[in-house]
Amino acid sequence: MDLFSSETIKNILPFDGITNYHGLILDKKQCAFYYQKLMETILFKNDEAVIFGKKIITKRKVAWYGESEYSYTYSKVTKTANIFTKELLELKTIVEKETGETFNSCLLNLYHSGAEGMAYHSDGEKMLKKDGAIASLSLGAERKFSFKHKENKQRIDIVLENGSLLVMKKGTQTNWLHRLPPTKKVKSPRINLTFRTIEL
Repeated sequence: MDLFSSETIKNILPFDGITNYHGLILDKKQCAFYYQKLMETILFKNDEAVIFGKKIITKRKVAWYGESEYSYTYSKVTKTANIFTKELLELKTIVEKETGETFNSCLLNLYHSGAEGMAYHSDGEKMLKKDGAIASLSLGAERKFSFKHKENKQRIDIVLENGSLLVMKKGTQTNWLHRLPPTKKVKSPRINLTFRTIEL
């Protein structure tokens, strides 16, 4: 099932969860400005994960920022947050105003091209607010994003545009997996900002 861009906010999941697609929340000028600033200022590093006991270094790069030096563990690797930059605070304010939610941290992913993606997973780490919203802001290359129901395997695909916002909440992480599938069609980079709430 393919869902195309829309300026109206709607739940793209048919059942067992709420994921709202807000469409474009930044204009082209804002997208270009923040993309460049993040590329210049964010401390991106190759991601590390422990899979079947083996330490894996990904081509994709990540960065972890927050209101304070939160520790965050996923794939058996612990990261300590950098303090929010000026631009991240500005984007957080825009996202909070759009969603009515509040966030205290942000995990950023840098995909250098369509060759880099992420396998199916759900964000169920213990330090995340239970059923809390995760707001995913896209900058740069347009990419397809997929959901798959954990039980009946139904799949939902959506194209995430430059400057668009997707918000996963209530039941999404419990009942659905999501991924960013690789593609040979995309040659340029994408920055994905996922604003989250860490409970201390």
